[in-house]
Parts: sequence; structure tokens; C-alpha cells
Amino acid sequence: MPNFILHRLKDMIPTLFGVSLLAFILIRLIPGDPAMLLLGERGADPEVYQAMRKSMGLDQPKPVQYLNFLKNAVQGDLGRSIVSKKSVTREFFDRFPATVELGLCALIFAIILGIPFGIIASVKRNSFFDYFLMGTSLVGYSMPIFWWGLILIIIFSVHLGITPVSGRINVIFDVQTITGFYLIDTLINPELIEEEGFAPFFSAVRHLILPSIAMGTIPLAVIARMTRSSMLEVLNQDYMRTAKAKGLSLMRQVLVHALRNAFIPIITVIGLMLGSLVTGAILTETIFSWPGIGKWLVASILALDYPVIQGGLLFIAFMIVTINLTVDFLYVLINPQLRK
Repeated sequence: MPNFILHRLKDMIPTLFGVSLLAFILIRLIPGDPAMLLLGERGADPEVYQAMRKSMGLDQPKPVQYLNFLKNAVQGDLGRSIVSKKSVTREFFDRFPATVELGLCALIFAIILGIPFGIIASVKRNSFFDYFLMGTSLVGYSMPIFWWGLILIIIFSVHLGITPVSGRINVIFDVQTITGFYLIDTLINPELIEEEGFAPFFSAVRHLILPSIAMGTIPLAVIARMTRSSMLEVLNQDYMRTAKAKGLSLMRQVLVHALRNAFIPIITVIGLMLGSLVTGAILTETIFSWPGIGKWLVASILALDYPVIQGGLLFIAFMIVTINLTVDFLYVLINPQLRK
């Protein structure tokens, strides 16, 4: 087991290095100059402009800029935002809980519906339920997040008024950040509960509903189709025919014998979807004005905030690689033969 983990950890280093180099190159291909953008009309003064570029480290050759960034990143310093002047690491972790909370809610939504949909479709193969559920999942997979999110806002927020249009919680509630997760912070703050009751918690839940559905629709479709495919393969095995011949109930056949053996591919796709939710958060958070990493990165790209973009992409790459490592570790726990 230790050798397996060390081998996977070694693979992380070239991946993160490649992401950092690619991010550095692509960012500098974006038209515009961050110094000129920040100075505005004052950028017409050559001395002020050159002083600004020097303060940002943009006066140095590109290879030197990258090596400086890499050296500082290894030491845990990703620089300071050009716009806010705050530490990139601090800004990232200030917004990280919001993105994680949204991503986990979206994944829970996808798992709760996706796995049962796939099981029903496999058990009722080639029936109306199979065609309907798989057809619906195909439609869900095909819908772009930005379009689906806007449709949800128009229907449930604008016309029906059931959910808020944007934001993370009603602005009238002053939630003190303890864990960064509003669903937790609104329940563990006794002063807030004494003053407002559980209204802040329900406000946080209502704000989570639409973005979670918008971001969880594609993972739901993928999980449902993978569950169906994996279950069909297992249901055709000899030991499943034996279980049926013994007179076991259908629920016991499916949940105890079939689902457990079909779970490795399902875990794989859940892990991959968890990684994709990080990137999907960029669109979802922008549409719903969710104060997370995705919205932060979009604003930084528009402002050509090089340190934030580089640091944010590196953090996201690290998260995705860590998720994949965790999925590999779960493989080994489920099937010890993979340790070899």
C-alpha cells in the first residue's frame, strides 16, 4: 500500500509542473497589459507605466518571470493579487469553502438520483422506464450549464419566485464565518440562532438549490448511464442467476449482490465527475453570482490579474490530481489485487 501511494504521489509532480507552465504561457497570450489596464488614463505617462510594470515584475524576461513564480510556488507563496493586493493563497482559501459546498451539494444531488436511475434502467432493461430515464439523462448531459442555469433562473426565480436569483445567502443575515460552509455556520452559531432562528440556514439552502441542480445535471446523467452499464454487466453473471434461483428477493439481488460488484466503475465516474465539478463551478458561479473560486477566476481573467490566474489554476489542478489519487486509493480498498 505505501509503495502504491508513493508511486501515485510521484506522478503528481510532473502534472502540476506542466499545468503551471501551460497556465503561464496561455495567460500571457491574452491580449492586453495588466499594468495599462490598472493605470487607465495614467498609463499614458511612460515613467508611471514602467514603474508599474517593474512593481509587478513584468519588466523581466518571460523565463525569469516563470522561474520566479515556480520558486515561490514551491515555497507556498503564489504572490499577491494585482487588483486587491492580497495574498493569492489567502483569497483562494477565503472562497474555497463556497465552491466546495456547492460542488458537494451538486454531487450529492447527482448521486442520489443518478444511481437509482441507473439501477431502475438496468433492472427494467428495454422497457419504458429504461428509455425514459436514459433519454432524460442524455438530454441532461447535452445541455450547456450556462443555458440550463439561465432557464432555471427564469422559471423558478423570476416567474415562480421560489428560489433566489443569485448570491449565497440573504444579505440581511450577518453570518460569522467559522468553517466557511454556510450550511454549517448557520447551525453552530448560537447567537445567530437566538436572534434569527433557523431562517439563515433555510436561506442558505434556498440559495443552493438552483446552482446545485445546474451543476449536478451533467454528473447525474453520467452516473446514471455508467450505473446502468455496470449493472447490466453484473446482472448477466452466473452468480446472479444462482442468487435468483435461490429465491432471493429482487431488492436483495440488486442491492447486496449486483450493486456491490458493479461499484468500482461507478466510483471511477463519481471521482471524475467530482474533478469536473471544480471546472464546472466557473460557469455556474458566474451565472448565479456565487462567491467562489470560479467567479473569482473569471473576474481575474477580465482584469488580467496574472498571479491570481496562475495560482488559482495551480490550486485547481492540485485538487483534481488529489481527487484522482483518492479514487485510486478507493480502488485498492475495494479490490486489493490492484495493489500489485
